[in-house]
Amino acid sequence: MTQPAILRTDERRFMELALEMAMRATIETSPNPKVGCVIVKDGNVIGRGWTQPVGQAHAEVQALRDAAAQGHDVKGATAYVTLEPCSHFGRTPPCANALVQAGVARVVAAIEDANPQVAGRGFAILQQGGISVASASELGWQDIADTAREMNVGFFKRMETGKPWVRLKVAASLDGKTALSNGQSQWITGAEARQDGHQWRARADAILTGIGTVIADNPALTVRGVHTPRQPKKVVLDPQLRIDPDAQLFNDAEVLIVCAQKNAEKQAALISRRAEVICLPDSQGRVDLPALMQELGRRQFNEVHVEAGAILNGALMTANCVDELLIYLAPKLLGSGAGLFSLPTFTHVDQAQQLAIHEMTTVGDDIRILARCRKSK
Repeated sequence: MTQPAILRTDERRFMELALEMAMRATIETSPNPKVGCVIVKDGNVIGRGWTQPVGQAHAEVQALRDAAAQGHDVKGATAYVTLEPCSHFGRTPPCANALVQAGVARVVAAIEDANPQVAGRGFAILQQGGISVASASELGWQDIADTAREMNVGFFKRMETGKPWVRLKVAASLDGKTALSNGQSQWITGAEARQDGHQWRARADAILTGIGTVIADNPALTVRGVHTPRQPKKVVLDPQLRIDPDAQLFNDAEVLIVCAQKNAEKQAALISRRAEVICLPDSQGRVDLPALMQELGRRQFNEVHVEAGAILNGALMTANCVDELLIYLAPKLLGSGAGLFSLPTFTHVDQAQQLAIHEMTTVGDDIRILARCRKSK
């Protein structure tokens, strides 16, 4: 089962095409990773696929079906896939077995799966089935491997730590104000930035906010103006259960309320609005933020999108619970007003929270910055 040699540049192009396929699955696949697959024979692409919604076919099976639908025989072909084919029976059968049964001769995978149920076992099944296996790093494509991991940053974080990737979004003026001193904040950034923010909401599994924001703004916490097959779960931190059961965020979806103090009467009123209430107190009577992240990981949330006020923003940063800041800066100065974070008072510059700029671009008239947090030990 061999095919004519393919130039390395062509191989890279096929893997880049597989990454493009994976991008088509950005919103629908969680808790599964986004994966793309391209099947090539005699230098020609004969099948393409990407991960379908949970419980449906994975990328490799989709590509095999696509090839069959076009009348192609995949025996002796090469499959380019953005993640190691799965090796376990979950909601669907193992993709590694499907590739062996189809008679594929070679598999090139961008990166090994971090899922402990897979983690090299998929490659082993392929090799035991007579399939040659290569990874992107072995082919000298470290940037491809990095892109494949970045595409599923939340999945990898959850597999490796049990916690989701937490992205904290803020919109501010150039002088770091999120609202005027009278509380007015609509709108600091432009329409393009606001729509871009909804794109980031759409890819998340949950939107997290605090009771202060709910009381002040009565937000819907929904994805709007962006096509999405599902809305993220709404999570509200409400230590003393002060939330109004008539708040509009209860109107269209189930809500997870996280408290630190139980109150049977208030809990019953919230449950009547389809809310789920859990109690996770810390030793100071506040919500235990690290425990909450562990709970969200247990619920198979890969990415959590935070839109909150300065107090919760600061608490999450101080508790080391944020992986990335999504910052929109508008080209205006607001003067006196609300800030981005409520942080402890530092006495030395080296006590500051360390960040690394991951990406910076313009969105309309505003600047979008992605800054990664450098976690303290």
